[in-house]
Amino acid sequence: MSDVAAVEQFVKKYKNLKQEIAKVIVGQDAVVNQILISIFSGGHALLIGVPGLAKTLMVNTIAQTLGLDFKRIQFTPDLMPSDILGSEILDENRNFKFIKGPIFANIILADEINRTPPKTQAALLEAMQERAVTVAGHHYKLSLPYFVLATQNPIEQEGTYPLPEAQLDRFMFAIHLDYPSFQEEVQVVKATTTDLKAKVNALFNAQEIIDFQQLIRRIPVADNVIEYAVKMVAKTRPNRDTAADLVKKYIDWGAGPRASQNLILAAKTHAVINGKFSPDIEDVQAVATSILRHRIIKNYKAEAEGISEEQIIKSLF
Repeated sequence: MSDVAAVEQFVKKYKNLKQEIAKVIVGQDAVVNQILISIFSGGHALLIGVPGLAKTLMVNTIAQTLGLDFKRIQFTPDLMPSDILGSEILDENRNFKFIKGPIFANIILADEINRTPPKTQAALLEAMQERAVTVAGHHYKLSLPYFVLATQNPIEQEGTYPLPEAQLDRFMFAIHLDYPSFQEEVQVVKATTTDLKAKVNALFNAQEIIDFQQLIRRIPVADNVIEYAVKMVAKTRPNRDTAADLVKKYIDWGAGPRASQNLILAAKTHAVINGKFSPDIEDVQAVATSILRHRIIKNYKAEAEGISEEQIIKSLF
Protein backbone atom coordinates (compact mmCIF):
# COMPACT_ATOMS: atom_id res chain seq x y z
CA MET A 1 0.00 0.00 0.00
CA SER A 2 1.32 3.47 -0.88
CA ASP A 3 1.81 6.04 1.90
CA VAL A 4 -0.95 8.23 0.40
CA ALA A 5 -3.44 5.33 0.59
CA ALA A 6 -2.18 4.50 4.10
CA VAL A 7 -2.81 8.09 5.27
CA GLU A 8 -6.35 7.98 3.85
CA GLN A 9 -6.98 4.65 5.59
CA PHE A 10 -5.60 6.04 8.86
CA VAL A 11 -7.90 9.12 8.70
CA LYS A 12 -10.92 6.83 8.24
CA LYS A 13 -9.92 4.48 11.07
CA TYR A 14 -9.14 7.45 13.35
CA LYS A 15 -12.67 8.89 12.85
CA ASN A 16 -14.19 5.49 13.70
CA LEU A 17 -11.92 5.26 16.74
CA LYS A 18 -13.12 8.65 18.03
CA GLN A 19 -16.76 7.56 17.60
CA GLU A 20 -16.08 4.33 19.49
CA ILE A 21 -14.43 6.18 22.40
CA ALA A 22 -17.36 8.67 22.47
CA LYS A 23 -19.71 5.77 23.36
CA VAL A 24 -18.14 5.83 26.85
CA ILE A 25 -16.36 9.18 27.21
CA VAL A 26 -18.58 12.26 27.03
CA GLY A 27 -16.87 15.41 25.71
CA GLN A 28 -13.13 15.81 26.50
CA ASP A 29 -12.52 15.84 22.74
CA ALA A 30 -9.24 17.79 22.90
CA VAL A 31 -7.90 15.51 25.66
CA VAL A 32 -8.73 12.31 23.74
CA ASN A 33 -7.13 13.81 20.61
CA GLN A 34 -3.91 14.63 22.46
CA ILE A 35 -3.69 11.16 24.05
CA LEU A 36 -4.18 9.53 20.64
CA ILE A 37 -1.65 11.88 19.00
CA SER A 38 0.96 10.89 21.59
CA ILE A 39 0.21 7.16 21.09
CA PHE A 40 0.54 7.37 17.29
CA SER A 41 3.64 9.56 17.64
CA GLY A 42 5.18 6.92 19.94
CA GLY A 43 5.29 9.22 23.01
CA HIS A 44 3.98 9.21 26.59
CA ALA A 45 1.51 11.60 28.22
CA LEU A 46 0.99 13.17 31.64
CA LEU A 47 -2.64 13.90 32.57
CA ILE A 48 -3.15 16.65 35.12
CA GLY A 49 -6.62 17.00 36.61
CA VAL A 50 -8.65 16.89 39.81
CA PRO A 51 -10.10 13.52 40.94
CA GLY A 52 -13.32 12.22 39.38
CA LEU A 53 -12.76 13.39 35.79
CA ALA A 54 -12.75 9.81 34.45
CA LYS A 55 -9.00 9.71 33.72
CA THR A 56 -8.78 5.96 34.43
CA LEU A 57 -11.95 5.22 32.46
CA MET A 58 -10.62 7.25 29.53
CA VAL A 59 -7.32 5.35 29.40
CA ASN A 60 -9.04 1.99 29.82
CA THR A 61 -11.50 2.79 27.00
CA ILE A 62 -8.71 3.95 24.67
CA ALA A 63 -6.74 0.75 25.43
CA GLN A 64 -9.79 -1.39 24.60
CA THR A 65 -10.55 0.41 21.30
CA LEU A 66 -6.89 0.09 20.27
CA GLY A 67 -6.92 -3.63 21.10
CA LEU A 68 -4.02 -3.26 23.54
CA ASP A 69 -3.13 -4.86 26.87
CA PHE A 70 -3.74 -2.39 29.73
CA LYS A 71 -2.45 -2.32 33.33
CA ARG A 72 -3.05 0.24 36.06
CA ILE A 73 -0.51 0.93 38.80
CA GLN A 74 -1.67 2.95 41.81
CA PHE A 75 1.35 4.89 43.03
CA THR A 76 1.64 5.18 46.82
CA PRO A 77 4.44 6.33 49.18
CA ASP A 78 5.35 2.71 50.07
CA LEU A 79 5.49 1.40 46.48
CA MET A 80 8.85 -0.22 45.65
CA PRO A 81 10.54 -0.46 42.20
CA SER A 82 10.12 -4.26 42.30
CA ASP A 83 6.33 -3.76 42.67
CA ILE A 84 6.39 -2.18 39.20
CA LEU A 85 9.17 -4.04 37.39
CA GLY A 86 8.73 -7.52 38.88
CA SER A 87 11.17 -9.60 40.89
CA GLU A 88 13.15 -12.83 40.87
CA ILE A 89 11.97 -15.66 43.11
CA LEU A 90 13.29 -19.14 43.85
CA ASP A 91 11.10 -21.80 42.24
CA GLU A 92 10.59 -25.36 43.56
CA ASN A 93 13.80 -26.51 41.80
CA ARG A 94 15.80 -23.77 43.57
CA ASN A 95 16.29 -21.84 40.31
CA PHE A 96 15.68 -18.14 40.03
CA LYS A 97 12.57 -17.30 38.07
CA PHE A 98 11.53 -13.81 37.00
CA ILE A 99 7.93 -12.84 37.77
CA LYS A 100 6.93 -9.94 35.53
CA GLY A 101 5.48 -6.84 37.14
CA PRO A 102 2.58 -4.71 35.86
CA ILE A 103 4.97 -2.65 33.68
CA PHE A 104 4.79 -5.50 31.12
CA ALA A 105 1.73 -4.28 29.18
CA ASN A 106 1.16 -2.08 26.13
CA ILE A 107 -0.54 0.78 27.97
CA ILE A 108 0.42 1.59 31.56
CA LEU A 109 -1.70 3.93 33.64
CA ALA A 110 0.62 5.31 36.34
CA ASP A 111 -2.03 6.70 38.68
CA GLU A 112 -0.97 9.66 40.87
CA ILE A 113 2.67 9.26 39.90
CA ASN A 114 3.75 12.09 42.22
CA ARG A 115 2.59 10.15 45.31
CA THR A 116 5.61 7.81 45.18
CA PRO A 117 9.28 8.54 46.09
CA PRO A 118 11.87 9.34 43.36
CA LYS A 119 13.43 5.85 43.58
CA THR A 120 10.17 4.26 42.41
CA GLN A 121 9.40 7.04 39.89
CA ALA A 122 12.83 6.36 38.36
CA ALA A 123 11.87 2.69 37.79
CA LEU A 124 9.68 3.98 34.95
CA LEU A 125 12.48 5.97 33.28
CA GLU A 126 14.24 3.12 31.50
CA ALA A 127 10.93 1.61 30.41
CA MET A 128 9.75 4.95 28.97
CA GLN A 129 13.00 5.74 27.16
CA GLU A 130 14.40 2.35 26.12
CA ARG A 131 11.18 0.25 25.99
CA ALA A 132 13.06 -2.25 28.16
CA VAL A 133 13.78 -2.90 31.86
CA THR A 134 16.81 -4.27 33.69
CA VAL A 135 16.18 -6.45 36.75
CA ALA A 136 19.00 -8.21 38.64
CA GLY A 137 21.36 -7.65 35.70
CA HIS A 138 18.97 -9.15 33.15
CA HIS A 139 17.59 -7.07 30.28
CA TYR A 140 13.93 -7.58 29.37
CA LYS A 141 12.35 -6.04 26.26
CA LEU A 142 8.82 -4.67 26.59
CA SER A 143 6.24 -5.54 23.95
CA LEU A 144 5.47 -2.76 21.47
CA PRO A 145 3.64 -0.44 21.14
CA TYR A 146 4.48 0.80 24.62
CA PHE A 147 2.84 3.82 26.16
CA VAL A 148 2.87 5.31 29.70
CA LEU A 149 0.01 7.54 30.71
CA ALA A 150 0.62 9.08 34.12
CA THR A 151 -1.89 11.09 36.13
CA GLN A 152 -1.18 13.85 38.59
CA ASN A 153 -3.54 15.60 40.95
CA PRO A 154 -2.88 19.40 40.90
CA ILE A 155 -4.37 19.86 44.39
CA GLU A 156 -3.34 18.23 47.70
CA GLN A 157 0.39 18.75 47.28
CA GLU A 158 1.15 17.50 50.81
CA GLY A 159 2.83 14.11 50.90
CA THR A 160 3.77 14.25 47.23
CA TYR A 161 7.12 14.03 45.46
CA PRO A 162 7.19 16.40 42.46
CA LEU A 163 8.48 14.71 39.31
CA PRO A 164 12.11 15.63 38.51
CA GLU A 165 12.65 17.66 35.31
CA ALA A 166 14.45 14.72 33.64
CA GLN A 167 11.37 12.55 34.08
CA LEU A 168 8.91 15.29 33.08
CA ASP A 169 10.92 15.71 29.87
CA ARG A 170 10.22 12.04 28.97
CA PHE A 171 6.52 12.87 28.59
CA MET A 172 5.62 14.10 25.13
CA PHE A 173 2.46 15.86 26.36
CA ALA A 174 1.29 17.38 29.64
CA ILE A 175 -2.49 17.44 29.21
CA HIS A 176 -4.75 19.50 31.47
CA LEU A 177 -8.21 18.07 32.12
CA ASP A 178 -10.94 20.51 33.00
CA TYR A 179 -14.43 20.03 34.46
CA PRO A 180 -17.09 19.06 31.91
CA SER A 181 -19.62 21.66 30.74
CA PHE A 182 -23.13 21.63 32.30
CA GLN A 183 -24.61 19.73 29.31
CA GLU A 184 -21.77 17.19 29.31
CA GLU A 185 -22.15 16.58 33.04
CA VAL A 186 -25.91 16.00 32.60
CA GLN A 187 -25.06 13.44 29.89
CA VAL A 188 -22.45 11.76 32.13
CA VAL A 189 -24.92 11.43 35.02
CA LYS A 190 -27.63 10.03 32.71
CA ALA A 191 -25.23 7.49 31.20
CA THR A 192 -23.63 6.28 34.44
CA THR A 193 -26.59 5.96 36.82
CA THR A 194 -28.46 3.23 34.95
CA ASP A 195 -27.72 -0.47 34.52
CA LEU A 196 -26.79 -0.02 30.84
CA LYS A 197 -23.13 -0.57 30.06
CA ALA A 198 -21.65 0.78 26.81
CA LYS A 199 -19.56 -1.81 24.97
CA VAL A 200 -16.61 -0.69 22.85
CA ASN A 201 -15.01 -2.68 20.05
CA ALA A 202 -11.31 -3.05 19.30
CA LEU A 203 -10.69 -1.29 15.97
CA PHE A 204 -6.89 -1.73 15.85
CA ASN A 205 -4.31 -4.29 16.89
CA ALA A 206 -0.73 -3.86 18.11
CA GLN A 207 0.89 -4.42 14.69
CA GLU A 208 -1.42 -1.89 12.96
CA ILE A 209 -0.50 0.75 15.54
CA ILE A 210 3.24 0.07 15.00
CA ASP A 211 2.68 0.35 11.22
CA PHE A 212 0.88 3.68 11.61
CA GLN A 213 3.64 4.96 13.95
CA GLN A 214 6.19 4.15 11.23
CA LEU A 215 3.98 5.79 8.59
CA ILE A 216 3.93 9.02 10.64
CA ARG A 217 7.74 8.99 10.88
CA ARG A 218 7.89 8.78 7.06
CA ILE A 219 5.73 11.90 6.61
CA PRO A 220 7.90 14.63 4.99
CA VAL A 221 8.31 18.00 6.73
CA ALA A 222 9.36 21.24 5.02
CA ASP A 223 12.57 22.84 6.34
CA ASN A 224 10.77 26.06 7.26
CA VAL A 225 8.40 24.11 9.57
CA ILE A 226 11.32 22.36 11.32
CA GLU A 227 13.13 25.71 11.68
CA TYR A 228 9.95 27.29 13.08
CA ALA A 229 9.66 24.53 15.74
CA VAL A 230 13.36 24.79 16.70
CA LYS A 231 13.18 28.60 16.90
CA MET A 232 10.08 28.38 19.10
CA VAL A 233 11.88 26.07 21.53
CA ALA A 234 15.03 28.27 21.44
CA LYS A 235 12.87 31.26 22.45
CA THR A 236 12.02 29.49 25.75
CA ARG A 237 15.66 29.59 26.93
CA PRO A 238 16.08 32.76 29.04
CA ASN A 239 19.91 32.92 28.81
CA ARG A 240 19.89 33.02 24.99
CA ASP A 241 19.80 36.10 22.74
CA THR A 242 16.83 34.56 20.93
CA ALA A 243 14.70 34.42 24.12
CA ALA A 244 11.30 36.12 24.01
CA ASP A 245 10.78 39.13 26.33
CA LEU A 246 8.24 37.32 28.53
CA VAL A 247 10.68 34.39 28.82
CA LYS A 248 13.56 36.60 30.01
CA LYS A 249 11.26 38.09 32.62
CA TYR A 250 9.37 35.04 33.89
CA ILE A 251 11.29 31.83 33.07
CA ASP A 252 14.22 30.22 34.94
CA TRP A 253 14.80 27.29 32.59
CA GLY A 254 13.64 26.60 29.05
CA ALA A 255 12.92 23.49 27.00
CA GLY A 256 15.62 21.15 25.62
CA PRO A 257 16.05 19.53 22.18
CA ARG A 258 13.57 16.76 23.01
CA ALA A 259 10.85 19.44 22.87
CA SER A 260 11.80 20.26 19.25
CA GLN A 261 11.72 16.57 18.30
CA ASN A 262 8.33 16.10 19.95
CA LEU A 263 6.91 19.24 18.32
CA ILE A 264 7.69 17.87 14.85
CA LEU A 265 6.52 14.30 15.58
CA ALA A 266 3.24 15.49 17.13
CA ALA A 267 2.73 18.03 14.29
CA LYS A 268 3.11 15.18 11.78
CA THR A 269 0.43 13.14 13.58
CA HIS A 270 -1.82 16.21 13.94
CA ALA A 271 -1.49 16.82 10.18
CA VAL A 272 -2.24 13.19 9.28
CA ILE A 273 -5.39 12.90 11.43
CA ASN A 274 -6.64 16.02 9.65
CA GLY A 275 -6.04 14.41 6.25
CA LYS A 276 -2.89 16.38 5.35
CA PHE A 277 0.23 14.77 3.87
CA SER A 278 2.71 17.16 5.47
CA PRO A 279 2.52 19.36 8.60
CA ASP A 280 2.58 23.16 8.45
CA ILE A 281 3.16 25.86 11.06
CA GLU A 282 -0.48 25.66 12.25
CA ASP A 283 0.06 21.99 13.16
CA VAL A 284 3.12 22.91 15.24
CA GLN A 285 1.12 25.63 17.03
CA ALA A 286 -1.78 23.23 17.66
CA VAL A 287 0.42 20.88 19.74
CA ALA A 288 2.89 23.42 21.19
CA THR A 289 1.12 24.27 24.46
CA SER A 290 0.87 20.67 25.70
CA ILE A 291 4.43 19.88 24.62
CA LEU A 292 6.09 22.94 26.18
CA ARG A 293 4.06 23.62 29.34
CA HIS A 294 5.89 21.06 31.51
CA ARG A 295 9.31 21.86 30.03
CA ILE A 296 9.53 25.52 31.06
CA ILE A 297 10.16 26.45 34.68
CA LYS A 298 8.66 29.71 35.90
CA ASN A 299 10.44 32.00 38.39
CA TYR A 300 8.99 33.53 41.55
CA LYS A 301 8.02 36.70 39.66
CA ALA A 302 5.73 34.72 37.32
CA GLU A 303 4.15 32.99 40.33
CA ALA A 304 3.65 36.31 42.14
CA GLU A 305 2.06 37.98 39.12
CA GLY A 306 -0.10 34.98 38.23
CA ILE A 307 1.47 34.48 34.79
CA SER A 308 0.65 31.02 33.40
CA GLU A 309 2.80 28.77 31.20
CA GLU A 310 0.07 28.99 28.55
CA GLN A 311 0.37 32.80 28.34
CA ILE A 312 4.13 32.56 27.90
CA ILE A 313 3.86 29.83 25.22
CA LYS A 314 1.18 31.77 23.28
CA SER A 315 3.55 34.76 23.17
CA LEU A 316 6.10 32.57 21.30
CA PHE A 317 3.75 32.12 18.33
